[in-house]
Amino acid sequence: MPGDMANSARGDAGFAGILSGWIFGATLGETNRKPCMSQTFRHPEILEIARREGKVTVEGLAVHFGVTLQTIRRDLSDLAESGRLERVHGGAVLPSGTTNIGYEERRSLNSAAKTAIARACAARVPNDISLFLNIGTSTEAVAQELLHHRNLMVVTNNMNVANILVANPDCEIIVTGGHLRRADGGLVGNLAAGTIRQFKFDLAVVGCSALDKDGDLLDFDIQEVGVSQAILRQSRKTFLVADHSKFTRSAPARIASLAEIDTFYTDRPLASDLAARCADWNTEVSISRPV
Repeated sequence: MPGDMANSARGDAGFAGILSGWIFGATLGETNRKPCMSQTFRHPEILEIARREGKVTVEGLAVHFGVTLQTIRRDLSDLAESGRLERVHGGAVLPSGTTNIGYEERRSLNSAAKTAIARACAARVPNDISLFLNIGTSTEAVAQELLHHRNLMVVTNNMNVANILVANPDCEIIVTGGHLRRADGGLVGNLAAGTIRQFKFDLAVVGCSALDKDGDLLDFDIQEVGVSQAILRQSRKTFLVADHSKFTRSAPARIASLAEIDTFYTDRPLASDLAARCADWNTEVSISRPV
């Protein structure tokens, strides 16, 4: 009987040790992975990454969240079914659409990249010139970098740009007028375009909502497109400012081609075929990465 009890105790201890080792090993194996989030918490973060980067990949998200590839595929399928993402090979992108995302969200997206781009652009803007700045959070970032420039005459259809440049006493500011878009302070329509046609600018700094893979600049608002085209026609030289998130977005209305741009300021290299086209078009590409 004592022998049986001893054997039983040893057996129980052995089983407990195996069980403890299995639990510990499983726990130890998970220590290098990010704690798993529920789907409710993953979806908003996936959308935030997509807005920031322009694209998400299944493998990248699986590593980020510490979950399986199949879990991420289900997440992306759910987001695609609800219209918030569009599935592509290996991941997902923001959906093609006819409306832009909200102004406050655009302003906060890739803010460090926009600042780096704006500084590089503003460094190439000379004093003593006439300059046009159009609608967009990227051109507003450029305006912030022009506060110490001298003797500028800035014409704009962006109320936010005008408000920023009020702080520079050496800057004359002319606002075009036009139909006010309350959502972002943009002025669009025939009145804005007509005012622009009365000028010949030394330089225009413009943004866009999306950049197609063939080099076309795209936007969502057809009224804004007409104004942007007038800006390009009335400018001796044109700079484009746009961060990498515009590379994977789509919008329905065409503004112009990169062939019509003198210098494109961005934060990441272009696809090799588009970079080659820019070289053929003599469009300079200036890459400024955020610090």
